Amino acid sequence: MSDVPVVSVIGAGLAGSEAALAAAGQGVRVRLYEMRPARMTPAHRTGNFAELVCSTSLGGEGIQQSKGLLQSEMRSVGAAIVGSADAAKVPAGNALAVDREEFSARVTRLIREHPLIEVVEGEVSVIPEGLVVIASGPLTSEALAEDVARLTGSERLSFYDAAAPVIDVDSIDLTVAWRAGRYDQSADYINCPFTKEEYLRFFGALEQARTHTPHDWEKLEFFEGCMPIEEIARRGVSTPRFGPMSPKGLDDPRTGRWPYAVAQLRQEDREGRMWSLVGFQTGLKWGDQKEVVHLIPGLQNAEIVRYGVMHRNTYLNAPAVLDSTLQLKADPTKLVAGVLAGTEGYLESSATGWLAGTNAARLSRGLQPLTPPAESMLGGLVRYLASANPKGFQPMNVNWALVPELPVEINEKTGKPRKLGKREKRPVMFARGLNAFMRWAQDEAGLSVTPQARPEPAEA
Repeated sequence: MSDVPVVSVIGAGLAGSEAALAAAGQGVRVRLYEMRPARMTPAHRTGNFAELVCSTSLGGEGIQQSKGLLQSEMRSVGAAIVGSADAAKVPAGNALAVDREEFSARVTRLIREHPLIEVVEGEVSVIPEGLVVIASGPLTSEALAEDVARLTGSERLSFYDAAAPVIDVDSIDLTVAWRAGRYDQSADYINCPFTKEEYLRFFGALEQARTHTPHDWEKLEFFEGCMPIEEIARRGVSTPRFGPMSPKGLDDPRTGRWPYAVAQLRQEDREGRMWSLVGFQTGLKWGDQKEVVHLIPGLQNAEIVRYGVMHRNTYLNAPAVLDSTLQLKADPTKLVAGVLAGTEGYLESSATGWLAGTNAARLSRGLQPLTPPAESMLGGLVRYLASANPKGFQPMNVNWALVPELPVEINEKTGKPRKLGKREKRPVMFARGLNAFMRWAQDEAGLSVTPQARPEPAEA
């Protein structure tokens, strides 16, 4: 077996475990490096692989859910993490939640018993030569982080995740908000204007909102450049108006004057489907965060596709360093998966691990790496990672704005476009994405596909 190619995988969390099993499943030998239990992180409690350190949920299930589509894509190719989650599932309404210990034990057993996977215990401080999947997670050791920084450039490695809410553009009320830059510069922003009364109501809700309590191991330190909006507000009622909510240079087209305050949104993706609130990084609890965002004029019906977060994290500026195949631009023999690649969430980490492991195996056999189709949720996610705005990039979880909109239907009687509601169009997008993913997996990637994962055909 010595002539069988070898792929190294660093980290046996969700992404690394999935990468190792995906590569080994294609007949490739794998060396899986894991520093636990020899060296524990502040967040982990065991030496098992794929240990869940926070929630036990892998997201909502079903044809209305973006995570449900990604789960089905992974089931269709027999991915290990979702398969283990299904086997260790516990009742949780419409979510895929697991028994924490049973889930981790199942993944550990799959790896330990696989004849092509060699587990190497101990810390990795230097990235090995050859094909490597780097999946060391949000608590990457200092020594390894330094070597990743050497490979990618230190300015492209972040250690602190301070993200603002991201809004689906279709849910922004542009009869209230308008596009403009300050002092008539390029119209790259969407501006939401406040009257004094609206601002004071918003500020009061911000003062009362509850914040996330960080884990002991997160050790959050706020810097002026990424100060949470709620921390800015604690400095005084007018402080946000002289900071991220300044109205200077923004003439409201309805009045011709500067508003009392303004919340600005900046485009997050190439297609302009997602917009983030500028300077609104926040650690508010998600329910409270939603209430505060809905008090912003023009965002009263906003659909938040990613909530703001404040936590300890190590991640790359993915658009600056990664291709959609998850290869590093600086060294295509190195692939990155999971949180380090700029994903948010257990499911997203494992899915990018599957793709990185699959592509590493292909590269080891002299084949071209692949990117899933844009209509699939995994394809939409990795395309976003490779093409998002690198300025202020923040990790992303899956959402419907990552995949293309459905073609516009024309009402035969009126000749006008027929706009589908969310509950109408999402099952169609689900079926379209899953069908596209399975065709790609079977025809282009040459993988076995589980036909039971295919939904009823749906017209796009």
